[in-house]
Amino acid sequence: MHTRFIVFLTVFLGLSFINTSAQTNIIDEIIWIVGDESILRSEVEEQRIRAQYEGVTIDGDPYCVIPEQIAIQKLYLHQAELDSIEVNEGTVMNQVEMRMNYFISQIGSKEKLEEYFGKSMLALREDMRTMVREQMIIQQMQQKLVENIKSTPADVRRFYNSLSEDSIPTVPAQVELQIISFQPPVPQEEIEAVKERLREYAERVNSGTTDFSILARLYSEDTESAKRGGELGFMGKGQLVPEFANVAFNLTDPKRVSRVVESEFGFHIIQLIEKRGDRINCRHILMKPKVSLTDKQKAMHKLDSVSNVIRSGKMTFEQGVMYFSQDKNSAMNAGLMLNQRTGTSKFEYQDLPQEVAKVVYGMNVAEISKPFTMIDPASNKEVVAVVKVKSKVDIHKANLMDDYQLLKNFYEETKKEQFLKEWIAKKQRETYISIDPAWQNCNFKYPGWSKK
Repeated sequence: MHTRFIVFLTVFLGLSFINTSAQTNIIDEIIWIVGDESILRSEVEEQRIRAQYEGVTIDGDPYCVIPEQIAIQKLYLHQAELDSIEVNEGTVMNQVEMRMNYFISQIGSKEKLEEYFGKSMLALREDMRTMVREQMIIQQMQQKLVENIKSTPADVRRFYNSLSEDSIPTVPAQVELQIISFQPPVPQEEIEAVKERLREYAERVNSGTTDFSILARLYSEDTESAKRGGELGFMGKGQLVPEFANVAFNLTDPKRVSRVVESEFGFHIIQLIEKRGDRINCRHILMKPKVSLTDKQKAMHKLDSVSNVIRSGKMTFEQGVMYFSQDKNSAMNAGLMLNQRTGTSKFEYQDLPQEVAKVVYGMNVAEISKPFTMIDPASNKEVVAVVKVKSKVDIHKANLMDDYQLLKNFYEETKKEQFLKEWIAKKQRETYISIDPAWQNCNFKYPGWSKK
């Protein structure tokens, strides 16, 4: 168990700092009062340690920066209470379970997590629920405050013209790509062999001769859950693909294993661990039928022939997409790949699938690649693909003609940041604030804390 991770987890969960050899005792005291809320020295220590072990650089004295950040959060939370800002508790719990599952995977098991902190999983979840809920409330409060900040083309133009050369944002190198991808067929014999192996594993568990978690660690191709014996952690039905969820949520006997289930990720068998309201915790074993080398080579040869026909001018790339591509996300868009992070067709190289980035880095506009294999991000299956570079932009200073949307976003974010600064200054004037004299010798980001 890594000490660095344990310290991070301790602080992340909002617990007193704990060391395996001895507990660090912090003499607690109230150092700030903001309205009706107090800020404790222990809160500051916890966040300081968390930043240290996350490798986060604090710009300034942490004993000045951190309490100021906590005070700002309290201003937002107080306003959110006045405005009746609420968050979806289901969304909160989804986030909590995702984080708890991650921590369990790092520390080894739920039992080890409970043993280390001397708290039940229920108590640990409640600590994290409070933290996640407050984070989401603050985010919603900020969004509400700035929701009416918009811009016109004239606003953006005036803003751009007012920027000094050093202030104009730099646009990283970007590329637009069209893709034709084809998934080689998996032999039926391979599919039946995988299903038979899973049926065999299910029978071994049902007969009591083998533990499901041991088989998951040995054979499951879901590498993350395999580390936990196939355990997925508590999830709602909407978090699971429908085929899997329909079977998992109908399981009632933790000693019995489900039938073989097919999903877009492959084939599964599932074992119920526990149901809790509309959430379920289960184990699974995932296996993926493999494409034969012969079929993969046939697909490569097919796409090579297609790309040669396109290069010869007898067929356009768009026609190649229409006739041959199996990429559901781009087939109806002339093969144009869409960046899920930005919602546009432009990619920075680090946003591309690794296999694609390697292929296109040295290509020119309108050039078509040789066929290559990649893992399709949508289906998580291996496909054969060719790509065409539709456009390519080198790193450059932003300009109105090529980068209007980026500049518009930059302008609006600048306006929102300025609005929130002014809102905080206003709240400082309206709110009772008291700071312990020992904590006042600070160069605060927002000078309005002291009302002398």
